[in-house]
Amino acid sequence: MKLTILILLLTLLTSCNGQNTYTSTKTTATQLGDTVTALSKDCWIVFQAANGDYWFGSNTNGAYKFDGEVLVQFSEKDGLPNNSVRGIQEDKDGNIYFTTMGGISKFDGKRFTALPPIKSNGPDENWKLQPDDLWFNTLGKGGENGPLRYDGKHLYQLEFPKHYLADDYYKQFPNNSWSPYDVYYSYKDSKGTMWFGTSNLGVCRYDGKSISWLYEDHLTNTPQGGSFGIRSILEDKEGKFWFCNTNYRYNIDSETSIEDGKSLITYTKEKGIEGIKPADGSASIYYMSVVEDDNGDLWMATYSQGVWRYDGKNVTHYSVKDGSTNATVFSIYKDQKGELWLGTHEAGVYKFNGKQFEKFELSAASKT
Repeated sequence: MKLTILILLLTLLTSCNGQNTYTSTKTTATQLGDTVTALSKDCWIVFQAANGDYWFGSNTNGAYKFDGEVLVQFSEKDGLPNNSVRGIQEDKDGNIYFTTMGGISKFDGKRFTALPPIKSNGPDENWKLQPDDLWFNTLGKGGENGPLRYDGKHLYQLEFPKHYLADDYYKQFPNNSWSPYDVYYSYKDSKGTMWFGTSNLGVCRYDGKSISWLYEDHLTNTPQGGSFGIRSILEDKEGKFWFCNTNYRYNIDSETSIEDGKSLITYTKEKGIEGIKPADGSASIYYMSVVEDDNGDLWMATYSQGVWRYDGKNVTHYSVKDGSTNATVFSIYKDQKGELWLGTHEAGVYKFNGKQFEKFELSAASKT
């Protein structure tokens, strides 16, 4: 009888303090996560897990989980490697993975587990194309010359083969703190082929057999000056590709061509989107992130000029306002219901209501 009462008391003590009863890897006596009432304003990432939970990644305050009723914040004190979250994804078993500035971490619902990368000894090591593998962007620490691949057991820091423009880049920018091979974006197409957008060396494709490149200056460098990099890749409903600006869309051939020792993606291109008139007078837009909605329309989220929708013929502009100013957008995301979300740098999370993007308010969401 005494033992039964003791167990009941311990159960009450661990469930009535306003926190989730997850177990920290640091100590089994410490609960994981804090119940909070609002998201951080710098939520860059939005992700929905298979079980319906929403996850939000902040640039400074860790990760948040929202199950429709309760919002829980996870941070370094809970085992997250770093409070700057740059990516969230899920494996087939429902484990959630976080790309942070302190490394990659796996969350199994009870604890965070750091995944130390195994550094490849060269560009011919550890490249594989397996259907259940997860791919991660580089962390921007310098010295990382390829994406990270996780096969369920090991995380591999891969290395690209030397790019034919690399020597010229290093001569021109000998003191840059970042690598021109930095992976800004990773994308799996309808055939299972992996694509990588780099900071300064264009687009890379890995088909399981070879690594090949597509480089055009206008994709990486803007007419106003400065490097934008390849921050988004999308294969549309017709099987054609879009790379971070609206100038062209690309018909990609499955074959790779070898020219003067260069492994190149074979492609043709057609005119992109007409009718866009950005406020700064640009002839085209460079977008941070892009998704295709359930109707096949493209939604392109720009840094400071809102979101553009393209239905194949016409374009529609949606401003994203934080009070009277334009919110700076980092990403656009489509959830399981086809609803669109925005992660921003300083204005919180937005959701499309069918007419415009409005701020996501936790109090209103909990009532629906």
